[in-house]
Amino acid sequence: MTQALTVDRPAIDSIVRGDHGDPFAVLGMHGGGGRPVEVRVFLPWAESVTVVDPSDGSEFALERIHDGGFFAAALTGRRERFRYRLRAAPRDGGAAGEFHDVYDFGYVLGELDVHLLAEGNHLRAFERLGAHPMELGGVKGVSFAVWAPNAKRVSLVGPFNGWDGRVNPMRKRQECGVWEIFMPHMTVGEIYKFELLDPHGNVLPLKLDPYAFQCEHPPATAAVVHGTPELEWTDHDWIAERERVLKDGESLHTPMTIYEVHLGSWKRHADGNRYFTYREMADQLVAYVKDMGFTHIEVLPVHEFPFDGSWGYQPIGLFAPTSRFGSPRDFAYFVDVCHRNGIGVIIDWVPGHFPTDAHGLGYFDGTHLYEHADPRQGMHMDWNTLIYNYGRREVQNFLLANALFWIEYFHIDGLRVDAVASMLYLDYSREEGQWIPNQYGGNENLEAIAFLRRLNELVYTQGRGAVTLAEESTAWPMVSRPVYLGGLGFGFKWNMGWMHDTLSYMSKDPIHRRYHHNQMTFGLLYAFNENFVLPLSHDEVVHGKGSLIGKMPGDDWQKFANLRAYFAFMWGHPGKKLVFMGGEFGQWAEWNHDKGLDWHLLEQPGHAGVQRLMRDLNLTLKAMPGLWQRDFDWTGFEWVDASDVDNSIFSFLRRTGEDDERPVLVVSNFTPRPHDGYRIGVPFGGYWKAHINSDADIYGGSGMGNGDGVMAEPVEHHGRPYSLCLTLPPLSTLWFTPQG
Repeated sequence: MTQALTVDRPAIDSIVRGDHGDPFAVLGMHGGGGRPVEVRVFLPWAESVTVVDPSDGSEFALERIHDGGFFAAALTGRRERFRYRLRAAPRDGGAAGEFHDVYDFGYVLGELDVHLLAEGNHLRAFERLGAHPMELGGVKGVSFAVWAPNAKRVSLVGPFNGWDGRVNPMRKRQECGVWEIFMPHMTVGEIYKFELLDPHGNVLPLKLDPYAFQCEHPPATAAVVHGTPELEWTDHDWIAERERVLKDGESLHTPMTIYEVHLGSWKRHADGNRYFTYREMADQLVAYVKDMGFTHIEVLPVHEFPFDGSWGYQPIGLFAPTSRFGSPRDFAYFVDVCHRNGIGVIIDWVPGHFPTDAHGLGYFDGTHLYEHADPRQGMHMDWNTLIYNYGRREVQNFLLANALFWIEYFHIDGLRVDAVASMLYLDYSREEGQWIPNQYGGNENLEAIAFLRRLNELVYTQGRGAVTLAEESTAWPMVSRPVYLGGLGFGFKWNMGWMHDTLSYMSKDPIHRRYHHNQMTFGLLYAFNENFVLPLSHDEVVHGKGSLIGKMPGDDWQKFANLRAYFAFMWGHPGKKLVFMGGEFGQWAEWNHDKGLDWHLLEQPGHAGVQRLMRDLNLTLKAMPGLWQRDFDWTGFEWVDASDVDNSIFSFLRRTGEDDERPVLVVSNFTPRPHDGYRIGVPFGGYWKAHINSDADIYGGSGMGNGDGVMAEPVEHHGRPYSLCLTLPPLSTLWFTPQG
């Protein structure tokens, strides 16, 4: 039989060594069309192999051609190919098994997919790359595809083949650099990785599938076959309304109060400090956020990541919700329950960098595939992470497809893009000589700018009402302005300057605040240059910065009073609102990602009072359009008095427009000195109802205030025809509206 074989010895040796770059040219069934048919198989664990024709039951024994486990034979009397099975008896004496030959199946990717992947313009690449349960040639199994254009060989490995990279080498589609294989009989739940040889034939560390939809629980690092099956959703009305809001131009003119959460440390189980699961959080976290009146939950990065201490900001499995809290279906259930309860879900999304872990994207095929080769472009020195090469079309496509995947597949309402400043500037956190200027000699990363603009165009045209938010800490212009006007196209931008200025002011002893009055007013000079979110995020309560309440000066009573007054000032200020978990009830301790929040503190009146105020601020804000309808427009804000430096008192009006007859008056007194008979000019007479008094006894304050409200007097003040004669409690913020 061996005399009739058309395969040569070097090809056989190459297959056995595991360095053949085109295994389908050697393995499987060959010949036919009038020529003798032969079958070649590499099964290093097999003692004997037989080819079976299921159509008539005929069998053909293969001959061992190589002691390493290469079997082959010309099939007597056969000159046309047929779908066959293999029966192999193992060397260890176990029972023989019958199965389809992996190398008896054709292409996985269609020509259109290959063309789009070659262009770097396949925005639904997640439907083709990665692992997908499917049926091919009438046989059920799983297809695998991975982009590795410079690899000499790519193999699928896992328990199913003893992690032996020689057994299941993949076929390369030369046009796009993608390797593919169909594994018959493989099922959902099996684990796998890719083994690659670099261009010189060296074996690389086993790699995680960049398009893995599920991963093992860290520290394990394999991917889990999952695919993109239909998930069970009940939020059709929610998505339709989200689309309508965007279409009607209302997305900037709705209330937005965001509760930022690290899912691993919001709560922990008492027994063993175990995580809450996605489904447990769907019950408890969602109920809490709904009761507190927040409109959105923002979760720190939820895509799979290896190191707990990175909080998710060093992700590796960009398409997989972290398995720490459950399966992808469990995460989808969490999002669906949020929507069912009227709560939007924003995820932190990290396209700015990725970690150097050996199983990740770094040096993926033995070349700098996803990252720049030059560390002056491809390495973040501060974080020891790698920077995506945004100028490479396939890399840009990977990230863009990922953004659309979270919005489409998991119904995410918003992407908060992390560390945008690090993407925009080539010299970000670098000294002279540590960076390479762009083609015009500047420090702007032109490729990253183009990527971000394309990202926002896609989200706002294909995201069915989803939004984007930029964490951008510099004065880069027009971050939240449309691309067609020259902006980056984000919907919102975090106002880091406001956060730094106001926290600095609040941390000072009230006796010194008069010298820093401008820190509370400066933000209004640029408040309407962007669509700002005011963030009191996780970054302000870690790395020795202490908690929010810990930043406040004075004794415990004054600390609570300061925090309450600050929150009420912030909720009255132009801009959408964000607070990190624990801040809403004044947790004393700095955030620790390894344990749950100190919920027992709510047994104490001071903490319970801060929490109750936060709930009332959220609910009252929703009921007052003047506090959110014109967050990004001068017509929605008007200073009453920004100049009472000696008393550290600020007063302003919020309104839906210049003709609003029900504006909201916000007055803050940031000293412990109360004021009786303090006059504030207002535009209308009549009764002004008190809605919020952060010093009310129900919040743990002194109870001083103005009762249910105050009648305006026809006394001109602050350039207005009427005025209110107010009692200003110590360290307090008050809200009033005219009743007509």
